[in-house]
Amino acid sequence: MINFNYENEFNLDNEAAIAAWLSQVILSENKKEGEINYIFCDDDYLHKINLEYLDHDTLTDVISFDYTMGAEISGDCFISVERVADNAKDFKVSFEEELRRVLVHGLLHYCGYKDKDPKDEALMRSKEDEKLSLFHVKQ
Repeated sequence: MINFNYENEFNLDNEAAIAAWLSQVILSENKKEGEINYIFCDDDYLHKINLEYLDHDTLTDVISFDYTMGAEISGDCFISVERVADNAKDFKVSFEEELRRVLVHGLLHYCGYKDKDPKDEALMRSKEDEKLSLFHVKQ
Protein backbone atom coordinates (compact mmCIF):
# COMPACT_ATOMS: atom_id res chain seq x y z
CA MET A 1 0.00 0.00 0.00
CA ILE A 2 1.30 3.42 -0.94
CA ASN A 3 0.50 6.19 1.53
CA PHE A 4 1.03 9.93 1.28
CA ASN A 5 1.56 12.00 4.42
CA TYR A 6 2.06 15.72 4.79
CA GLU A 7 4.13 17.56 7.40
CA ASN A 8 3.60 20.93 5.70
CA GLU A 9 1.05 22.79 3.58
CA PHE A 10 1.82 20.80 0.42
CA ASN A 11 -0.69 18.30 -0.99
CA LEU A 12 -0.49 16.14 -4.10
CA ASP A 13 -3.26 16.96 -6.56
CA ASN A 14 -3.32 13.49 -8.11
CA GLU A 15 -2.62 10.95 -5.34
CA ALA A 16 -4.49 8.14 -7.12
CA ALA A 17 -2.58 8.57 -10.40
CA ILE A 18 0.77 8.81 -8.60
CA ALA A 19 0.03 5.73 -6.47
CA ALA A 20 -1.07 3.74 -9.55
CA TRP A 21 2.12 4.71 -11.38
CA LEU A 22 4.34 3.79 -8.42
CA SER A 23 2.56 0.43 -8.16
CA GLN A 24 3.27 -0.11 -11.87
CA VAL A 25 6.95 0.71 -11.27
CA ILE A 26 7.10 -1.90 -8.50
CA LEU A 27 5.58 -4.56 -10.77
CA SER A 28 7.94 -3.60 -13.62
CA GLU A 29 10.84 -4.47 -11.29
CA ASN A 30 9.27 -7.87 -10.44
CA LYS A 31 8.71 -6.81 -6.83
CA LYS A 32 5.73 -6.99 -4.51
CA GLU A 33 4.22 -3.89 -2.96
CA GLY A 34 4.50 -3.69 0.80
CA GLU A 35 3.82 -0.59 2.85
CA ILE A 36 5.44 2.48 1.34
CA ASN A 37 5.02 5.83 3.05
CA TYR A 38 5.87 9.11 1.39
CA ILE A 39 6.21 11.99 3.83
CA PHE A 40 6.28 15.46 2.32
CA CYS A 41 8.01 18.07 4.44
CA ASP A 42 10.14 21.22 4.37
CA ASP A 43 13.91 21.68 4.46
CA ASP A 44 14.10 22.08 8.25
CA TYR A 45 12.17 18.86 8.89
CA LEU A 46 14.34 16.83 6.51
CA HIS A 47 17.56 18.47 7.71
CA LYS A 48 16.79 17.29 11.26
CA ILE A 49 16.27 13.73 10.00
CA ASN A 50 19.50 13.95 8.01
CA LEU A 51 21.42 15.04 11.13
CA GLU A 52 19.78 12.63 13.57
CA TYR A 53 19.77 9.43 11.53
CA LEU A 54 22.55 9.89 8.96
CA ASP A 55 24.84 12.39 10.72
CA HIS A 56 24.83 14.57 7.57
CA ASP A 57 24.67 18.34 8.11
CA THR A 58 23.33 19.12 4.64
CA LEU A 59 20.07 19.85 2.89
CA THR A 60 18.75 17.13 0.62
CA ASP A 61 15.65 16.49 -1.45
CA VAL A 62 14.95 12.91 -0.37
CA ILE A 63 15.87 10.45 2.36
CA SER A 64 14.57 6.90 2.13
CA PHE A 65 14.52 4.33 4.90
CA ASP A 66 14.34 0.85 3.40
CA TYR A 67 12.38 -1.90 5.19
CA THR A 68 12.28 -4.29 2.24
CA MET A 69 12.06 -8.00 3.01
CA GLY A 70 12.89 -10.22 0.04
CA ALA A 71 10.81 -9.24 -2.98
CA GLU A 72 8.30 -7.22 -0.91
CA ILE A 73 9.42 -3.64 -0.88
CA SER A 74 8.55 -1.31 1.99
CA GLY A 75 9.93 1.91 3.33
CA ASP A 76 9.53 5.49 4.45
CA CYS A 77 10.51 8.14 1.93
CA PHE A 78 10.86 11.72 3.21
CA ILE A 79 10.77 14.44 0.56
CA SER A 80 11.57 18.13 1.03
CA VAL A 81 9.15 20.00 -1.21
CA GLU A 82 11.39 23.09 -0.92
CA ARG A 83 14.43 21.19 -2.30
CA VAL A 84 12.34 19.70 -5.11
CA ALA A 85 11.15 23.19 -6.11
CA ASP A 86 14.72 24.56 -6.08
CA ASN A 87 16.06 21.57 -8.01
CA ALA A 88 13.31 21.92 -10.62
CA LYS A 89 14.45 25.51 -11.25
CA ASP A 90 18.13 24.44 -11.36
CA PHE A 91 17.42 21.58 -13.79
CA LYS A 92 14.92 23.67 -15.80
CA VAL A 93 12.08 21.18 -15.46
CA SER A 94 8.60 21.52 -14.00
CA PHE A 95 8.06 21.00 -10.29
CA GLU A 96 5.79 18.05 -11.11
CA GLU A 97 8.46 16.34 -13.22
CA GLU A 98 11.14 16.79 -10.57
CA LEU A 99 8.75 15.54 -7.87
CA ARG A 100 8.00 12.40 -9.88
CA ARG A 101 11.75 11.82 -10.31
CA VAL A 102 12.29 12.06 -6.55
CA LEU A 103 9.30 9.81 -5.84
CA VAL A 104 10.61 7.09 -8.13
CA HIS A 105 14.20 7.59 -6.96
CA GLY A 106 13.27 6.54 -3.42
CA LEU A 107 11.32 3.57 -4.76
CA LEU A 108 14.25 2.45 -6.91
CA HIS A 109 16.48 2.43 -3.83
CA TYR A 110 14.02 -0.06 -2.28
CA CYS A 111 14.38 -2.16 -5.45
CA GLY A 112 18.12 -2.37 -4.83
CA TYR A 113 19.52 0.42 -7.01
CA LYS A 114 22.32 2.55 -5.57
CA ASP A 115 23.80 5.92 -6.52
CA LYS A 116 27.04 6.30 -4.55
CA ASP A 117 29.51 5.80 -7.39
CA PRO A 118 29.38 7.08 -11.01
CA LYS A 119 28.45 3.71 -12.55
CA ASP A 120 25.60 3.14 -10.07
CA GLU A 121 24.45 6.74 -10.44
CA ALA A 122 24.29 6.38 -14.23
CA LEU A 123 22.17 3.23 -13.88
CA MET A 124 19.90 5.00 -11.36
CA ARG A 125 19.36 7.94 -13.76
CA SER A 126 18.60 5.52 -16.58
CA LYS A 127 16.08 3.65 -14.41
CA GLU A 128 14.49 6.93 -13.31
CA ASP A 129 14.02 7.95 -16.96
CA GLU A 130 12.61 4.53 -17.84
CA LYS A 131 10.11 4.65 -14.97
CA LEU A 132 9.16 8.29 -15.60
CA SER A 133 8.09 7.26 -19.10
CA LEU A 134 5.50 4.94 -17.51
CA PHE A 135 3.65 7.87 -15.91
CA HIS A 136 0.49 8.93 -17.73
CA VAL A 137 -2.11 11.26 -16.28
CA LYS A 138 -5.59 10.39 -17.44
CA GLN A 139 -7.39 13.56 -18.49
